[in-house]
Amino acid sequence: MADLATFALVAQHQGFRQAARLSGQSASAMSEAVRRLEQQLGIRLLLRTTRSVTPTEAGALLLSRLRPALSEVAGALDILNDLRDSPRGSLRLNVPVNAARLFLQPMVDQFLHAYPHIVVELVVDNNFVDIVASGCDAGIRYGERLEQDMIAIPIGPRTQRFLVAGAPSYLARRGVPAHPRELLQHACLLGKFLSGAIPPWEFERDGQAINVAPGGPLIVTPTAADMAVSMAVAGHGLVYLFEEWLQPYIAAGQLQPVLQDWVKPFPGPFLYYPGRRHLPAPLRAFIDFVQANFAQSA
Repeated sequence: MADLATFALVAQHQGFRQAARLSGQSASAMSEAVRRLEQQLGIRLLLRTTRSVTPTEAGALLLSRLRPALSEVAGALDILNDLRDSPRGSLRLNVPVNAARLFLQPMVDQFLHAYPHIVVELVVDNNFVDIVASGCDAGIRYGERLEQDMIAIPIGPRTQRFLVAGAPSYLARRGVPAHPRELLQHACLLGKFLSGAIPPWEFERDGQAINVAPGGPLIVTPTAADMAVSMAVAGHGLVYLFEEWLQPYIAAGQLQPVLQDWVKPFPGPFLYYPGRRHLPAPLRAFIDFVQANFAQSA
């Protein structure tokens, strides 16, 4: 069972180093466990190169059958975990950059104090991944990106907004846009998903919705959004980002919001997870903790 679980972890994450980091074992010990399993079964399960580790056809078949079985075993052990005064284990969450930066910190801080035997791992990723396939217990996403077969509970602010802002020096030099379409004549600092997609800037006023795809001198992925803000403060262009993210710079006079009558509010994020008969004890504890301590009204 231990070797099978090791193989499943390595195959799922396609690498010994990542699997070792998650399990607390050494990469060499995990490699030896997989080698031993392959020898016992008499078939190659993983294709190893200097750059990657991928399942063979046999390995992929074994992994597909192992996942539900190992999940059942984990669920059985979590029943015992529930009997303890304090749950223990690991909680792996897939979260977008803005959640990690804007509202998760106080939650995780207090949760770690309340549950010292739980290890929280945050996978910060704005891509829309399959949390089950990626080995995560739960994720945070917005309503339009939730999968239909997931259970979702509110987490974080229930309403959010994106603002457009620029440095006073930039606005004095280039003028203040009065309509979203005027952004096409401005230098804009853009965000891009790792998939390569650059989302449009969205606006709405009096029932009229407008999406604009401006251009500019800088494009960053979500993890580098702070750099876009710094470049906006330095006067290189306009930035479009969560209001909470920009507010400290606005309060300090470093940035000035524009097009405020075109701001489009949108519903806040959700914590989502697969519906299971027995939730892992760390996830159950986190759900209860968030609902008891951080429930926010719309």
